[in-house]
Amino acid sequence: MPVVAPVGRLAARVAAALVLTLAVGLGVAPVTPAGAAPPVGLLAAAPGDDEEGGTPALRAQLEAASKGYLEAKTALDRSVKRQQQLGGQLKTVEAELVTRGTKVGEIAGVAYKKGRLTAASVLLDSSSPEGFLDRAAALDTIAANEDRALRELLTTRDEATKTRQALDGEIREQRKQVALMGKRKEQAERALTVANNKASSSGGGSSPGGTSSANATPAKRNSDGSWPAESCSVNDPTPANGCITPRTLHALNQAKAAGFTRYVSCYRPGGSGEHPKGRACDFAAQKGGFGGVASGGDRTYGNNLAAYFVRNADRLAVLYVIWFKQIWLPSSGWKAYSGGNGDPSSDHTNHVHLSVI
Repeated sequence: MPVVAPVGRLAARVAAALVLTLAVGLGVAPVTPAGAAPPVGLLAAAPGDDEEGGTPALRAQLEAASKGYLEAKTALDRSVKRQQQLGGQLKTVEAELVTRGTKVGEIAGVAYKKGRLTAASVLLDSSSPEGFLDRAAALDTIAANEDRALRELLTTRDEATKTRQALDGEIREQRKQVALMGKRKEQAERALTVANNKASSSGGGSSPGGTSSANATPAKRNSDGSWPAESCSVNDPTPANGCITPRTLHALNQAKAAGFTRYVSCYRPGGSGEHPKGRACDFAAQKGGFGGVASGGDRTYGNNLAAYFVRNADRLAVLYVIWFKQIWLPSSGWKAYSGGNGDPSSDHTNHVHLSVI
């Protein structure tokens, strides 16, 4: 959330008071965004101020770690699915291999007991030219059948070998992705440890305790399960104006459809993090906008909204959620987040912050 230095805050309030005085003097009503409550207590940041609390370096680390984790998880899920397909395919091939092996074995057994039918035996056993031709035709048919049975057996064996090799490859790929997910998890928690004044990142940061049973409609993925690259290409429907990504708009609309309809602000041109990229939104906990520290029903609203995003993280491509000095990461769950400056906005105690891939 935008955070303003004391002088910047005072200047902004003075400017707001002057505008209000002029409006009253001229008989003009102050303008608020249509269809939305005004962002009470949310002031524009002065140049150079950090609008979201914490540091740009921390947010860059969290973005890289969470994005890398989710990409590795997608690759792992894809590999597991492929492994299951190959496992079923191998069972089919192995059953076919048994059938074909039995057939070739039967042919070999008959040849061993009765001897193979050859051109010489056909000639010797024939009592007439017509009989010779009939037995020669039979010889061609038997030879073709034996050859086909043998080739099918060899082909099936090759297919089984390739399938086993592919399965081994998928297992190696899964180990690789699990190791990468572990590294990304460590990266995120290490960054938080530093930001939290070197406190243990495994201590603190319990779930806010909200509940949500609503399931969001999944955002669009690529055919391989990965998230398509998106730019800040659609209009931001919130009073912030600007642009957001289609995936951000989807998450915003899904939250509204689930009943979370209080004031929201998404795009912000300055600062670091995902707001300038159109990949983040701030959801006010209070009906009147971004005010002081949320309490009572307002805090419950924030708890439930945070729980909604966590529940639907995989459907909405959630990168992380920040609420009430805590951050939810796809790799680690809820962790302490003390990167704020002591005010409700940067401490995220008056709004839920959502970032998506």
